[in-house]
Amino acid sequence: MSADSSRPLCLIPGPVEMSDSVLLAHSTPATAHTDPKFVEAFGQTIELLRDVVLTKTGQPFVIAGSGTLGWDQTAANLLEAGESALVLSNGYFGEGLADCLETYGANVTRLRAEPGHRQTLAEVAEALRAKKYKIVTVSQVDTSTGVLGDVKGVAELVREHSPDTLVVVDGVCATAAERLYFDAWGVDVVITASQKALGCPPGISVVVASQKALGVLASRKTPVPAYYVNWNRWLPIMKSYEERQVKYFATPCVQTIFALNTSLKELLSNGGMESVFEAHERTSARVKAAVASWGLKTVAASEDVSANAMTAVWLPESIQAADLLPKLKARGVVAAGGILAGKAHRYFRLGHMGITATQDNGFVDIMLKAAAEALEECGHVIAPASGRSTPPRL
Repeated sequence: MSADSSRPLCLIPGPVEMSDSVLLAHSTPATAHTDPKFVEAFGQTIELLRDVVLTKTGQPFVIAGSGTLGWDQTAANLLEAGESALVLSNGYFGEGLADCLETYGANVTRLRAEPGHRQTLAEVAEALRAKKYKIVTVSQVDTSTGVLGDVKGVAELVREHSPDTLVVVDGVCATAAERLYFDAWGVDVVITASQKALGCPPGISVVVASQKALGVLASRKTPVPAYYVNWNRWLPIMKSYEERQVKYFATPCVQTIFALNTSLKELLSNGGMESVFEAHERTSARVKAAVASWGLKTVAASEDVSANAMTAVWLPESIQAADLLPKLKARGVVAAGGILAGKAHRYFRLGHMGITATQDNGFVDIMLKAAAEALEECGHVIAPASGRSTPPRL
């Protein structure tokens, strides 16, 4: 999709801008979930999601709902009341996941990091040695801070210290933007959603579960304490559609699945996931270089903990997010304010995932120019050497 001067670009950390073909797929007429065209699209979507997270044997669940529904799926199906979970919390969404697990009766230990930081692997190892956990969760990107979790490092520690423990990745703001190798890293669950780097309208909760996780489900001592998110109800549906056969439990979101099918095909069409990862890394480097040229700092405290899907930027003391955001919108860019308690007014967030990163549409140029001009209008002085030009493509 090219920039349209009649409306501002939505460059928050999700929902994201979408391609014209995805929008067209989403606008299809009313279609029965039994229609052969939909059955084929749904089956393909399940298969393509394996390619996105790089698994041969993981089981995708594609269910109508928001990304948060993936938390409920994980808690309801993989934990029984009183079992222990270790949550590596790097911000607002780590805390939300912990709250969800506790709602289902889990005994949750929260290993928190200061804003802009993540847990050290030594801290994670110490926690794993101290107690046996049923699951360990890590937010690959916490959207509140733009901090990148160390999924590979955490998974390696779990295999070393507690191989029966399930590794659960909250990838809502990461999947299809940050490197993740489901099988190679030994991940058991990835939770994500349609409206971020998958490049689709909101409305689909996507979870991919390992065969190990499905084995945990099968060996439960108590019934799954939920109806809609019970994988025992959804697993036959997913398997049937993948076999191009109709089976019913609840009505799928037909048009949104058509859109997701289209976006996944586009995503994988030019070099596969390695190409996608590299595009996001290049785009992120441009944005971080621009932030530095403005004399500002990212909320993520260092490059090694910085997400590629998004950037959270600390504002000067004299500027609040409420001052900046309307000026950005007036220049054709919708950005997001902060959401950390007590600090929300102190920073703003830019999303640069999906087609903003993977297609040559000029969105990043528009975003960075608008941000620099809006900061200057708020009274922030940008060094003449950096001006309002955007860093070159890498």
